[in-house]
Amino acid sequence: MAEIPPFVDVHCHMLPEIDDGAADGTESLAMARMALGDGIATVVVTPHQLGNYGRNRGEAIRAACRRMQDLLDRDGVALRVLPGADVRIEPEMIAGILAGDVLTLADRRKHVLLELPHELYLPLEGLIEQLRAARLVGILSHPERNVGILQQPGAVSRLVESGCLMQVTAGSLLGAFGSRSKQFSEELIGEGLVHFIATDAHGVKSRRPLLRRSFDRVVALAGDRAAVELCCENPARVVAGRRVEPGRRRWRRRGLAAWLRRRGAA
Repeated sequence: MAEIPPFVDVHCHMLPEIDDGAADGTESLAMARMALGDGIATVVVTPHQLGNYGRNRGEAIRAACRRMQDLLDRDGVALRVLPGADVRIEPEMIAGILAGDVLTLADRRKHVLLELPHELYLPLEGLIEQLRAARLVGILSHPERNVGILQQPGAVSRLVESGCLMQVTAGSLLGAFGSRSKQFSEELIGEGLVHFIATDAHGVKSRRPLLRRSFDRVVALAGDRAAVELCCENPARVVAGRRVEPGRRRWRRRGLAAWLRRRGAA
């Protein structure tokens, strides 16, 4: 297989001592080394905001991200980290984003990583429209792990039709969250309803910052082109503050080598 572009992870709890992710700087550094060794070049660090983490303020997250980048640079770890947040959906969320206190991914004020309560689904079409009016784009994190969505899976296609983007957890494709989440994540990819694969990593022992095996699984499910788009290109667009094509994807199984040649000739 031809060389693939670097992976970009847009959902990772790598910042130390700020939420339920890395416990300290030592674990953060170990996570960074693990991510880099797996082919990840850029990570948007996404500590929880709002909900039970209302104390996590935007400027504190930005400062913690700068400190972490300094730590990586001093230790010679060539990983780029950018600030973001895993944002629990609350009524004042959009106002917080516009004020700069609730973070968008890569702090670009464009893409918002949305977190539902794990055990239930709340209709989000109205919120997606409100975000659009504020020139923001919602990305729903790990729909395949939400108990409410698993009970009404058609909600995902309705959200995608409304303009919401979908992020599936890498570990779900490998069975880390159970057989139902694995099956549903595969179905979503097969139906073209996924826009990102991200690690949602929390440590180095479980829920680790790894993407390569899940990339290979997407290749098996939908082809090389789909895997590159979900693990490399679309996340890179988010990091750059660029538009990610919404809606359902129509994957064509083309060889990666041929696609890379076409890309280089463009």
